[in-house]
Amino acid sequence: MPLIDKIASLWRRSHPVIQENHAYFQNFDQTGTLLDYDFVVFDTELTGLNSRKDEIVSIGAVRIRGLRIIMSENFYVFVKPEGELPKDSTLIHRITPEQIKNAPPIEEVLEDFVRFCNGSLIVGHYIDLDMGFMNKATRRILGGIMANPCIDTLRLAQVYREEQWGNYYDQFNYNISFNLADLAKEYNLPQMDQHDAFQDAIQTAYLFLFLIKKLKKGGITTLKDLYLAGRSWRWLF
Repeated sequence: MPLIDKIASLWRRSHPVIQENHAYFQNFDQTGTLLDYDFVVFDTELTGLNSRKDEIVSIGAVRIRGLRIIMSENFYVFVKPEGELPKDSTLIHRITPEQIKNAPPIEEVLEDFVRFCNGSLIVGHYIDLDMGFMNKATRRILGGIMANPCIDTLRLAQVYREEQWGNYYDQFNYNISFNLADLAKEYNLPQMDQHDAFQDAIQTAYLFLFLIKKLKKGGITTLKDLYLAGRSWRWLF
């Protein structure tokens, strides 16, 4: 069977919410102004960073519409992992075994999260990490991955710093921090609690809107402009 037919066959066997997700982006138009798009800013807390064995323990997300944060449209859940919650991870995100004892497993929350994201572009700080874990789960449970284009605020921050410093920018200067909390402090943004999925999502939303405002002064007004400026979003397969 040709590869394209195999892909089509797998897609037909995927969960309807994944099929619906892909349908939104089949003829995706990136030429609209940034005001035309909905964005879902999200973050996860994990048992660790090993994509082979670690799991999601919390998902937090908030929607941006018209380049405004819509606090009433949010998604926040604890997730009970299949394995034990490592003590090292608890020290970072402060989620305790007691808090997740009665939490739903990922199988029970994933469909709702994908549906919450349908039709929206996804934003995150170092988004590859979060989407890597998310798509690992959607592939296993729902039979496919999410098709949402993703925007990385870490990359946007790099682009903005390059604009500020011009030819003097040194990406290998390790005294430069692109940590989410450090950037929020540097740009005088509202300070959220760290290592809480929902608070980090809100923090990332503030950072995203700040960077969009700054980059628009350089002519970044459409999604295509944003892509051409720094290849800041991409399809994740």
